Amino acid sequence: MKQEERRSRESKVGSRRVLVIEDEATITEFLRIGLSYEGFEVVSASEGWSGLRLATEEDFNLVILDLMLPDLDGFAICKRLREGGSEIPIIMLTARKEIPDRVAGLTMGADDYVTKPFSFEELLARIQAVLRRKGGGEEAEAIVSSGIAVNPDTHEAYRGKERIDLTRTEFAMLELMMSHPKRVFTRETLLNRIWGFDYPGDTNVVDVHISHLRRKLDAVGVEARRVIRTVYGMGYTFRPKDPESPARDEAVE
Repeated sequence: MKQEERRSRESKVGSRRVLVIEDEATITEFLRIGLSYEGFEVVSASEGWSGLRLATEEDFNLVILDLMLPDLDGFAICKRLREGGSEIPIIMLTARKEIPDRVAGLTMGADDYVTKPFSFEELLARIQAVLRRKGGGEEAEAIVSSGIAVNPDTHEAYRGKERIDLTRTEFAMLELMMSHPKRVFTRETLLNRIWGFDYPGDTNVVDVHISHLRRKLDAVGVEARRVIRTVYGMGYTFRPKDPESPARDEAVE
């Protein structure tokens, strides 16, 4: 299939294309895996000029733009895109935390600014917020399953009318698993998605937070081990409540 025909077909089914302009291969691969998992088509460039050319010649829903690139930096790319009339949403990704740098990026037309190190869930939330703003400000729908409701916009979780008091990390884990019911998340995947690709700790932190999350769900009447299952030798999965199924840990079938 020709490239033009493929793009036309993807446009009709609502494909979302993201351009990642980043010179660190580890970060690019981290973003490619995570965004592909969320249904995005990811195109990448490791240099500023090649990234700018892609951004001007092809159609994308969003650009994730590293500030420090080997040839043309993120500030210059952002400025050239905006001066050329492009309204594509841009999220700047950089290790710089100084306020003047952030202000400069936003002044040149960036829509948001995320500093390294970052968790994928934080970046994903920023992406969704930017796309909603550009798309007319529609609110994300609450995710409801097994008597639990999570609201991605307000970061609140409820059991009926009772609010479940979750930490940011606990909410991110619950939202991620509920968004992908029955998918098995390894501890390494959860660590990368929630804590970030360069988190220095080990996977035991995942088990600790799953335990805390289950305890809080149990406290409001959710049979936590029935819906958040341990998959032996792998990790965890969210299984929508089935009254016929026993509450037990299980191996992958």
